[in-house]
Amino acid sequence: MATESDLSCSGLVRRFGNNAAVDHVSLDVPAGTFFSILGPSGCGKTTLLRLLAGFDKPDEGDIFIRGQRMNEVPPNKRPVNMVFQHLALFPTMTVGDNIGYGLKRKKVPAAERRKRIAQVLEQVGLPELENRNPQELSGGQRQRVALARCLVLEPTLLLLDEPLGALDLKLREQMKIELKHLQKQFGTTFVYITHDQSEAMVMSDQVAVMKNGRFEQVAPPEELYRQPATPFVAGFVGDNNRLEGTVVSVADDVANVRLSDGAVVSGRVASAGLAPGAQAELYIRPESLSFSQKAAGEGSSSLQTRIRTTLFDGANSRVEAESNGQALFARLPQDGTAPALTPDGHLELSWDPDLARVFGASPQ
Repeated sequence: MATESDLSCSGLVRRFGNNAAVDHVSLDVPAGTFFSILGPSGCGKTTLLRLLAGFDKPDEGDIFIRGQRMNEVPPNKRPVNMVFQHLALFPTMTVGDNIGYGLKRKKVPAAERRKRIAQVLEQVGLPELENRNPQELSGGQRQRVALARCLVLEPTLLLLDEPLGALDLKLREQMKIELKHLQKQFGTTFVYITHDQSEAMVMSDQVAVMKNGRFEQVAPPEELYRQPATPFVAGFVGDNNRLEGTVVSVADDVANVRLSDGAVVSGRVASAGLAPGAQAELYIRPESLSFSQKAAGEGSSSLQTRIRTTLFDGANSRVEAESNGQALFARLPQDGTAPALTPDGHLELSWDPDLARVFGASPQ
């Protein structure tokens, strides 16, 4: 097993009865990476994290941390620490004592403990709060104390189980930036699980999208967004329009798809073996749709739509429309270039086929 990665897993399986909560998962996380596991509730994220932490054992497969097999190593012997959604700070201890608790259990000398506590408090931006109690802190400050308590132990891996879930929206947005900054500052490998795609996309170097115990795609955030590998990833990561139809031709990696009303639209082929006659799904991002009051340009796809509603969305208008019963929505700029939009009015929406993805139809 190569040792250049902080974390490597091969063929991990964890069953509960006949259900495989983790189903032949393999991953490789280079040192210093912010790696997120993204998926809906019940997809196996937390079970996988428990396997990595040592709180549970795999039925099959292996876990390596810096080249050392961890399957039989108990949690307290692994070079791993974990931050939970409920931070579990000791309310009767000061901030400094909370941070130093693990060092004390490891019998680190008092002078060294004080030095490392002061250092990590400086790094997380709380040097003046060492003698406060947790209940005197804001939610964001408590979050940073929980991180400091783990990072002061200098783990190879820091596992984070939806740690921002209990925070309000504004604080959560702030903490996303702070977490990314702290991860880079410390250089520790983070493995972060979340169902919130915004968290994963903003903070991560790599994201694994998980469904039914398996990884659908592992890629940098921009690649996940622009080149989803499966219909599930296309539908789960960001907003997308989904159009169903039948493939009429495939050429130069572009598929032409006939919709139920006879309109033919195009997109980049995303499924192997896509051929004429196959049922297909075309996905197109709302920001990739352009409005037009005249025929679309050569090589582009377009649909005549009826406007259902328009909603103010900051810098854009969110336009809800339909074409022969198929719903679409677009984000059009609030820059004076958009046409007048009224309910039941008509709007031609067009797109560059390179910005759309065509998959074989998902099994029902």
